[in-house]
Amino acid sequence: MDFDKIKHRTWLSWGAVALLVALCAVLAGLQYRWIGEVATAERQRLRDDLQYRLNLLRRDLNEQVSADCYAYIPTASEIEKLGRDAAYLARYRARKDAGDRVVKRIALAVPENFDLILLVPDHTGTRLLRQPWPVAWAMMQKSLLTRLRGGPAPLNQSATLVEFPRFAGTSDSSERGAYEQEWLLVDLDPDFIGRSLAPVMLQRYLGGTGKMEYDAEIVSSADSSVTIYRSPSDSETRTPWVADASAALLEIGRTPFFAAGRNIDRRDSPAETGSEPPQASQAGPPRGLWILGVHNRAGSLETIVAQARRRNILLSAGLLLLILATIAALVRFSRHAQAIAELQMNFVAGVSHELRTPLAVIRTAAYNLRGELAKQPSQVASYGALILEETEKLSALAEQVLRYGNARAGRVIQRREALAVPELIEAGLAAARSVPASDTVIETRIEPDLPLILADRASMQHALQNLFDNAIKYGLQGGNWIGISASAAKNGGPLMVEVRVADRGPGIPEAERESIFDPFFRGQRPLLDQIHGTGLGLNLVKNIVEAHGGTITVESGEPQGAEFVVRIPGVTADEGLADDAATPTPPAGARS
Repeated sequence: MDFDKIKHRTWLSWGAVALLVALCAVLAGLQYRWIGEVATAERQRLRDDLQYRLNLLRRDLNEQVSADCYAYIPTASEIEKLGRDAAYLARYRARKDAGDRVVKRIALAVPENFDLILLVPDHTGTRLLRQPWPVAWAMMQKSLLTRLRGGPAPLNQSATLVEFPRFAGTSDSSERGAYEQEWLLVDLDPDFIGRSLAPVMLQRYLGGTGKMEYDAEIVSSADSSVTIYRSPSDSETRTPWVADASAALLEIGRTPFFAAGRNIDRRDSPAETGSEPPQASQAGPPRGLWILGVHNRAGSLETIVAQARRRNILLSAGLLLLILATIAALVRFSRHAQAIAELQMNFVAGVSHELRTPLAVIRTAAYNLRGELAKQPSQVASYGALILEETEKLSALAEQVLRYGNARAGRVIQRREALAVPELIEAGLAAARSVPASDTVIETRIEPDLPLILADRASMQHALQNLFDNAIKYGLQGGNWIGISASAAKNGGPLMVEVRVADRGPGIPEAERESIFDPFFRGQRPLLDQIHGTGLGLNLVKNIVEAHGGTITVESGEPQGAEFVVRIPGVTADEGLADDAATPTPPAGARS
């Protein structure tokens, strides 16, 4: 296999991963920027939409209230025909008979000796009675007096009072000679408008889903402490908030009308035409009496958009993290698969070597037996013993591989029976393939009266044999001692039998201790020292022990010595005999 190509592909894979991570980082930056732009655009869209709906509400309310106010203004022909007072009173009675509740009361401000008198309809609406100016109308009185005396009029400071001047002279109030003859003062009813008209308008323009999404507040534009209307839900808590949008309400044009010339006739009345009449320059531009402010109940528009932005950012971040996690998982799985592939390659190489060496020896011995050496009985016996030894090695290798296959298929245990641990240890030592040196000390310490274990004889013997082979093969590099002990585990739990196999070899590096039970794994030291093996032994031991309900652990005091500890559940003699009798004998050919 071309390892240079493998390394080259590995670097290409890591390069692709790095490029993908960089692209994810760039995408995250762009996504963050785009989400910010979308949030800004969405905030502006929501604000514009809300302001548009408020403008529609303002127009509708202004038109309705203005029409009710203009209905109190008599035409020039009515004044000519009935006289000034009678014309005003006729309009007043007609509006009250029609059930008008928008206007609470009206009055006439009439100049008299550079002063203003106030005429108010009586309760029957048949006479105008002179009354003193209400305290609440003091600013309006001051404004009209200033205008009457030719000075600049201050702004109207009233939240409900609207004045409509009637001019004497020509229809063009800007021409010299035109002057204000009297003023119709219309006092609106804020309770009725705030209680009846405002909620209907708010529901119509801000409650599109059938449920109000906004808290609303209407206050006087002259004095914000004067509240005309406040949303019921917000009135309970009186929670202060900043308006998301606002609009001026009741921008009623101060309609001038004339005693002579082109007067505003009934057919020109705003109530009839639906449009505001032209305003006199003296009256100035209309100014909203009230200010409407609305606030989303879920929070300000900035808060709502910020929450949506955070959700979008979290969603995008989650998707990017999912992509990165997928990349990391793929890298991990790829590295794991690569590691397994390398282990399998090492296994194949090891097995090939393990097969090639005995076969070469057998072939050489067979070739020599065909020659002159066949006539020498001693040589024949020597070659026969050599062939037998190598054949046993091949059989052991085949047995190892077959048992690994059975373990992978879940066929570890064939038949359980009550077994004595000392017998298994003795049989395992006898079957160990690795032959210790003549000066090797194998020290065994077996407690008397050990509990029996319920196990498959062949499998458990093979597990112990692998442990002994391991100790002999690797442990004798640093010493000539192997320790084998068996005892009853005294941990206060279930009855267990503990078997320990120790050596004084170089030990197991800490980094490799978690991997020594993996299939095909072989440490760096055995590979460097060219110690033959398949990497299946300890994995088979672990599978066999765990199949019997036991555990295996390793204790290593690197740089010297290793000790494997096997714990198998024990049974009493009576339990072992009962289980042995109850376990059916497998049919012929069931063992592998």
